[in-house]
Amino acid sequence: MERIEIKTKGATELVDITGEVKEIVKRKGVDSGICVLFTRHTTTGITINENESGLKSDILTFLNELIPEGGGYAHDRIDNNAHAHLRSVVLGSSVTIPIDSGDLALGTWQSILFIDCDGPRRREACVKVIGG
Repeated sequence: MERIEIKTKGATELVDITGEVKEIVKRKGVDSGICVLFTRHTTTGITINENESGLKSDILTFLNELIPEGGGYAHDRIDNNAHAHLRSVVLGSSVTIPIDSGDLALGTWQSILFIDCDGPRRREACVKVIGG
């Protein structure tokens, strides 16, 4: 398993990690298989969508409106980041992408987005390439 280091600068931030993942797949030399991405952080998520500035802004607005900070959540009594944990639940902690002809089988507009909901922090995405 390999890791991608991600340093976020904002409280909630989307980071495109597609290039780094593609480089790992290329290094592994797998022609056909799967690539599994996972985050071990309970306040982050990984998703696949378009890396377009307006959409990224819309995603942040959606998360902020759906699960606002300071919403009276029970977990806030511990460290005031319940909103980040709840956003992570909505986003999910992993994605699996087929590998075909040595490359990720992503669609034309698809990118791999790592989303930190409790930044700024130093984070890691775990990448496992499995040939088959």
